Amino acid sequence: MNFKGNVWKFGDDVSTDAIIPGKYKFDTLDMDKLARHTMEGIDPNFYDKIEEGDLIVSGKNFGCGSSREQAPLVIKHSGISCVLAEGFSRIFYRNSINVGLPILEVPGISDKVEEGDNLSVDIEEGKIVNLTKDEEYKAEPLPDSMLEVLLSGGLSNYIKKHGGFEWDTK
Repeated sequence: MNFKGNVWKFGDDVSTDAIIPGKYKFDTLDMDKLARHTMEGIDPNFYDKIEEGDLIVSGKNFGCGSSREQAPLVIKHSGISCVLAEGFSRIFYRNSINVGLPILEVPGISDKVEEGDNLSVDIEEGKIVNLTKDEEYKAEPLPDSMLEVLLSGGLSNYIKKHGGFEWDTK
């Protein structure tokens, strides 16, 4: 699972309400329509500026706030290929994997990457190459079980394919 795109940079504590304002949550269940409002709480023109495959880079606690599953879904449906952050809220992290939105925690990425930089991301290796600055960064690896779910396209696809989970209790 590899991605290449330009960076859209945000700070710390980006809430789910900034990602998809609650006022749209009950208008439609069509994620492509909701995606037009992605990051509207911070940048009302974000959707019009991004291109398919672009990436979001953020600081700590990305996706904090409510457990709104629409937040990672609208990011995915907006065309953003991956979210790289110094840290994610626990529920956003889990929801992202469950809906098939690639995310990686990358220590210090906010200080290393500028908006507009072009990055290459290898999810499985946890390797990020800043093609603009000719630098390489290492992400925290996803646990194998979460990587399998992500590579399947999310939890629903994983269960359709495998019929459930085998838990290692050792």
